[in-house]
Amino acid sequence: MEDIVTGATAEVELTVPLQPERVWELVCDVSRIGEWSPECVWAAWTLRSGDTPRAGDRFRARNEYEGGFVATVECVVTEADRPHVFAWVVLDERQAVDGAGSIWRYLLRPTGQGTLVTHTFTHGTGVTGLRVGAEHSPGGPAGVVTGRLGELRRNMAATLRAMTGSGDGPGQPEAGGGPGRAARSSR
Repeated sequence: MEDIVTGATAEVELTVPLQPERVWELVCDVSRIGEWSPECVWAAWTLRSGDTPRAGDRFRARNEYEGGFVATVECVVTEADRPHVFAWVVLDERQAVDGAGSIWRYLLRPTGQGTLVTHTFTHGTGVTGLRVGAEHSPGGPAGVVTGRLGELRRNMAATLRAMTGSGDGPGQPEAGGGPGRAARSSR
C-alpha cells in the first residue's frame, strides 16, 4: 500500500500586528500553548539549556482530540533562530528525532504591518494516530488524511489568532488584526 501519510503537510499563514521579536517570544513559550490551542491543552519544558530555546531542548505536551482521544507527546526542538524560526519534532515510541511522527515549524518574516507567520505541520515517518487511523480505515486512507489536515489547518489558524490577539481563537475575543488564510495542504 502506498504511504500517503509521510510528507502530508498543512500550512497556514497569518499577518499579525506584532513585531517578529514579540511573536518569537509567544511561539517559544510552550507553557502557554494551552491558553491558545484547541488541541494542545498543556506543555512544559523538560530539558532546557538556557533562557532562550535551542536545538536539542525538549518539552512534553498533551493533546486532546475530538472523540475523546488523548495523547501525551515528547518534543525536541530542531531549530531555534531568534526571531526567525522555531521548529520541533514530535517523537513516536522509538524516540528517534530522525524518525519523528511530525515536524512543526514557525517561520517569522517582518512586514510593514508586523509579522507574516507561516506555521507548518509535516507528517514524518514515525507512528502516529493519523498513520494508524489511515492504515485501518475501511474507506481507505485518503479521507482520513484529508480530514486531519483540514482539522490541523483550522486549529493552527485558531491558535495563531488567539496567541497574537489577531482574531477569535479559544479564550480570545474578536480583536481584528491582519488577514489570515489557509495557505495550502498537500496529500
